[in-house]
Order: sequence, then C-alpha cells, then structure tokens
Amino acid sequence: MSQPSQESNAASTRATEMTCDVLVIGGGPAGCWAALEAVGANAKVILVDKGYCGSSGATASAGTQIWYVPPDPAGREKAMASREAMGGYLSERAWMMPVLDKTFESVNRLADWGYPFPVDEKGEQQRISVQGPEYMRLLRRRAKNAGVTILDHHPALHLLTDGGTVTGARGLRRQEGGQWTIKAGAVVLAAGGCAFMSKALGCDVLTGDGYLMAAEAGAELSGMEFSSAYAISPAFASITKTALYRFAQFYRRDHSLIEGAGSARGRSVIARTLLSEPVYARLDLAGTDEVKAILRRAQPNFFIPFDRRSIDPFTEFFEVKLRLEGTVRGTGGLRLTGLDCATTVSGLYAAGDSATREPICGGFTGGGSHNAAWAMSTGTFAGASAAAFARDKTGPSTVAQAVPRCPETAGTIDPHAVVKAVQDEVFPLDVNYFRTHSGLSASLQRLDRLWETIAAATAADESQMLQLRQAQAMTATARFMYRAALSRTESRGMHRREDFPEQDAAQHHRLIISGLDKLTIRKETIDPGVYREAAE
Repeated sequence: MSQPSQESNAASTRATEMTCDVLVIGGGPAGCWAALEAVGANAKVILVDKGYCGSSGATASAGTQIWYVPPDPAGREKAMASREAMGGYLSERAWMMPVLDKTFESVNRLADWGYPFPVDEKGEQQRISVQGPEYMRLLRRRAKNAGVTILDHHPALHLLTDGGTVTGARGLRRQEGGQWTIKAGAVVLAAGGCAFMSKALGCDVLTGDGYLMAAEAGAELSGMEFSSAYAISPAFASITKTALYRFAQFYRRDHSLIEGAGSARGRSVIARTLLSEPVYARLDLAGTDEVKAILRRAQPNFFIPFDRRSIDPFTEFFEVKLRLEGTVRGTGGLRLTGLDCATTVSGLYAAGDSATREPICGGFTGGGSHNAAWAMSTGTFAGASAAAFARDKTGPSTVAQAVPRCPETAGTIDPHAVVKAVQDEVFPLDVNYFRTHSGLSASLQRLDRLWETIAAATAADESQMLQLRQAQAMTATARFMYRAALSRTESRGMHRREDFPEQDAAQHHRLIISGLDKLTIRKETIDPGVYREAAE
C-alpha cells in the first residue's frame, strides 16, 4: 500500500496534496476507531478533523454510557428487545448482535489500553460508561502511535470521484490558510450528524457536512424522518445530559407540578407545555446525599453551570428548554448496504452518526449508550472494509475530480442569514416536534426556495468557504428530514404526526431518500437477510 505522502507543496504554500490508502473524515470516536482498524490492516491512513481530534464533537465534552453487554444469551436477548417497540420495530437483530459483539470487544480493548474504568466494591471494573475527555485523549494517542496521520483544523468540503468511485476529498487548512487535496484508495465518512447549531454541548461542529458531500456523490440516506430529537437543558446553559433528568420533576412558574412530565416518556408533555409557558425542573427525586454524590461523579460537567450560578439543582427550581439535537440523537443518516458499512457509492464508507442508526435503534434515539456502541462498531467495520477496498483496487488512480456541484459564478450569500433561516424552520416545536402535513409542507416549501438560492453559491473568499458549506449542508439536511417526514403518514418512533397519531402496520418499512435539487423517496423492506458479512 502507498505511503501517506505530501506529493506537492511547491506550486503554492497555500495548497497541499497528499495521498493515502484510507482517508477518514471526522475525528470523533467513530473516526478514531475507523482509523485504528484501517492502520491495523496495514493501510496508510490520514484522518482530517474540522476541529481538534480529541476535543471536538459531542462525545469529547461529557461522559457517555455504552451498550456494553457481556455475551450471556439472556442478557443479550434482553438488551436487543429493550428498544424494539420504542423504535417501531425498524431495527434488525442481524445488526444488533454483531454490534454488541464488536462493542464488547472494543470496550475490553480500551481496558487493555489502560482506560481508567471505575471499580466497584468487589474490585471489578464497571465498563458501562466512559468520560469523554479521557476516552478521546486515549483514542487520539493510540491512533498517532499506530501511525495515523492526524490533520487537525482541516475540514473537508468536497469528495473527489473518479468514474463513479470516491477517491479522496478536498478541504481547507483553517490555521495555515489555503486548501488541501487528499487522494485515497477509500474514504470513511465519520463527520457526525447535524444538530443545526442549536448550541447543544459539543454539537455546533456537527452541521451535516457528510450528508451533503455524500449526497453530491450520489449516496442514499435513510431514516431522516427520525430526526426530531430534542434534549432537555437548563435555559441558561448548553449542557444536555438528559439522563440526569430521570431524577427530576417538572413545574410551572407557580411551582405547581406538571403531571406526566418526564425526561423519557413524558418529554412530549414538557414540549406541549413549552408551547404556551415556561417549564422549570428540580432534581428532587435524587433522595439521598449518596445518590447526589453518585450523580456528580458520573456527570461532573452537568453541574458546572449550576455551580457557577450558585444554584443547587437538587433543591432549587431552574428553567429548562428543549434543544434540538437533530440526527446526533435522532437515527437518520447515510444508508448502509451491509455490515461492511459501505454506502451506495463505490469507495465510500460511513460510520457513527454519519450513518443511519436505524439497524440497532429503529426510529427512536438509542441515547448515549447505543450511539457510543454504534460509533465503536461501525467505525471498526468501516475502517476494516475501507482498508480492504483500497488494498484490492487495481491500477493507478487517474486524476480525481471534485464532485461538480457549485459553478464558478454565483451570487454572494450571507451564511449566517442562511443558518438563521434554517433554524427558524427546524427549531419550533409546533413544526418539528408536533408534526402536521400543513406545518411540514409550508416549511419544506421555504427550505426548497432557500436551497434554490444557495445551492450554487460560492464564497466571496476563502474565509467564508466553511461557513457557506455548513449553511448549505444544514439546508440540505433539513430538506431531507421534512421530505421524509411528509412521506411517513403515521407516528412511529420519535416521528410524531399530530394528523396521523397511530402506528400504521402498512408502513413498516424504511424510507430511503436521495438527490439534492430534486429529492426522491422510495420504500425499503426490512430484511435481515440482505446484509453481507463485515470485513474482518
């Protein structure tokens, strides 16, 4: 396999060209696991991150649980059955079992590498959660030590293709200035989902860039209607660790209890109340000092904004809001054709939140635990498969071309205004949480007109390129979401239709969406037998 080399930097110090076997786009857990697996298969790997690999993204900023289930048949059966109904029976055990196996193996590798899992009173490690900062520091260090070339602050803007096969990507050097081009035998997209810059903790770098790049290359997406994930957060802070609100009750301004409100099944009650009045919370179900101490140890970041304001969340009321997390917590993303995590485009693989999480979560969020397991397992599967694809390629690659989307001439667009326009369509609870045909249709029409305005826009200068690309990606993602949501005329998983409140047995299928200017929807039957074995 080829060496990751800098082919030319002479023509201009503002342009860098490199080559490698596997290019990984995204430096979160899925990207790191993909890079580790690929380099372990003797591939030469470059990982590019929009921010700093190890500190950017949703995982690095807080702790997360892991869907870690030892290979006991009864335990595995319980784990797989636990969310099937909530997900509208769109998950598949043909995926769940290998994900559980790979997650169990990967977490144990973390322990072997020295991750400091907490120890119980019997001296046994509790491997069911990780703290983001320590976890990501360890993955970064392991990747660098294994020989992965990590390029921080190198956002990808476009994929390169050659005869219908993805052969690399092109992007920006945010700190040095200029642009980069990396030609690769295969590409793994692990760029995360899209939270629409809602200021959810760690999520503002997650703007759907991977969806746009892949769609431009012809990839399909699935489950985009399951994107109305809103997290509970204090009104004064971005921390979104909803799990701790299991210990909360919710109140009106006069401190009267809101009956039925809760962090899990009662979140709709909170959402409906927020349509007309503010909502307050108090962690008053954490009854003992011992429980309070455990919560502080488990999620220390959660309490920082309270401590800064001298608020005791266990005894004092504080205002809360619902903050959109889009496909970061929702399950939509790039459609995978099999356990090798291939997309529908040759040479392009997807992992983590870039890929639809429907195979293990159906139409409902898996929460942090399933998301963490998905990142570990699909990252590993995709890294191995991409390395195998690059190894099996025959003949030298010809000059790759950027996916032709943006013409050279176009009007100048204000990216901030575009982002605000998209947020105005996807944030409102009475449009995106409580969905109706009229609300979705009106929003989609406005988004379609916005897309017509910005699809061909080019940045006024290099400093605007990333902002414009993010605005285009968010617009594209919102259109995918609402087009799919209009097509599913039932309520299933987290997709709630006020005009179709019941689950319809005739709609037990996936909705596959493709295209950009013209969006196309098709149905896909769920068949556990269609998946190929992962590359190991």
